[in-house]
Amino acid sequence: MMSPFGRPTPEEHAELLAQIGPLPLRGRAWPRWIGAIAWLIMAVIAVRLFIVLQLSPDTALPLPVIASLVVCFAALLWMSWHMWTSVTEISDWGIRQSWISRREVSWDDIQSTKFIPLFASKKLVCFVQKGRPLFFQAGSPELQAAFARISLVYRKRT
Repeated sequence: MMSPFGRPTPEEHAELLAQIGPLPLRGRAWPRWIGAIAWLIMAVIAVRLFIVLQLSPDTALPLPVIASLVVCFAALLWMSWHMWTSVTEISDWGIRQSWISRREVSWDDIQSTKFIPLFASKKLVCFVQKGRPLFFQAGSPELQAAFARISLVYRKRT
């Protein structure tokens, strides 16, 4: 019998892991096309920033504004890099995702989950006993299917 918090029995959990397939299951956290769009946007911003930096001194932006633009551009580059290289992994231990800061949750800490199938990104929200919910991205069809299965097994019972 399932608990009201969505935690499955050990048998249900073992069946879930068997359905997901051979573990660990690893895949891109963001779809490749999302990463490509992020890099395309970064290229457009870089060209525009280069044009702004080439303005004559009398039409140029003040130095603090230029410094702010460069810092924001660097932060966007950093985020684009992480979107391109981030990996989500489902293992016997739990779920991990490399990101700007590492996200991870063990199966024992998950109270319930919610699968959010957005157009650009499929997400699994893991509600834990203590702390904020953790969001994991699925960029591959295998991870998306696994997230849907996890959500069905760990859904909140009311």
